[in-house]
Amino acid sequence: MSDHRPEAPLHIDAAQRGAGPFVWRFPLYHRITHGAVIVSFFLLVITGLPLRFSEAFWAGPLMALLGGVKMAGILHRIGAVITFSYFGAHAAFVVRRLWKEPDPMKLFWGQDSLVPQPRDIVDFWHQTRWYFGRGPRPRFGRWSYMEKFDYFAVFWGVAIIGSSGLMLWFPEFFSRFLPGWLFNVATIVHSDEALLAAGFIFTIHFFHVHFRPEKFPLDGVMFTGRATRSYMEEEHPGVMDEIDRHAGEMPSTRQQPDTPAPPPTRAASLTAAALGFLALAVGVSLTGMILWAVILY
Repeated sequence: MSDHRPEAPLHIDAAQRGAGPFVWRFPLYHRITHGAVIVSFFLLVITGLPLRFSEAFWAGPLMALLGGVKMAGILHRIGAVITFSYFGAHAAFVVRRLWKEPDPMKLFWGQDSLVPQPRDIVDFWHQTRWYFGRGPRPRFGRWSYMEKFDYFAVFWGVAIIGSSGLMLWFPEFFSRFLPGWLFNVATIVHSDEALLAAGFIFTIHFFHVHFRPEKFPLDGVMFTGRATRSYMEEEHPGVMDEIDRHAGEMPSTRQQPDTPAPPPTRAASLTAAALGFLALAVGVSLTGMILWAVILY
């Protein structure tokens, strides 16, 4: 007789801690997009840092590890193509959502919207007070103010870093109608904005998503797409009414947010943990390299 008992949760994953059942948080499309963001971002940072800090002791070995300057340039452009691809695909996704949504304003206002709202300012203030033990933790809806910031940071990052990068990639074309001094500006903007993005992701984003005491050492919800009820009660209590509305339903593979989900398999959990720890290790290492170069050079 086969054993159909559910596999034990991976307790190093914050999204699998606490009482069940599991509910869907992110559908497959968002997880694939997030994966594309990770791959392209690391490609761009790893191939760009040796140029920005060429005098650092690690720049030469890293460039050699990448296969030399020419190969690093190719990899950098591959990262750029992936970035523009997922950005264009997501823009099409948003337009499609607006077209098919019976009430498009839901995408611009309310707790299900990613658009910043006055409540986010209040939540930020309450969160700050909570950090210092001066008040209760805010009750976030589907998206916290930090998640909204992360989301829109991609938009202005692609706009600023992407546009300046295209100028440097195709100087002959853009020099037909742009003054020469603008390419010097593009070089500075491209480098500084990219460094700012890397610093933010590897410190603020990593801390908020993975290194907070209640999440340490890993939150794999974006990899598996699902989390326990306890996780959602703690992180996003504002959606619990919607989760409770579906509480009596059977777990489904449809990946509809807030609906019951089957627990992630052990293989999926371990794969998510491996990918997560790999990304964290590379990000923390790159942060150390940046700090070394900034402080000592």
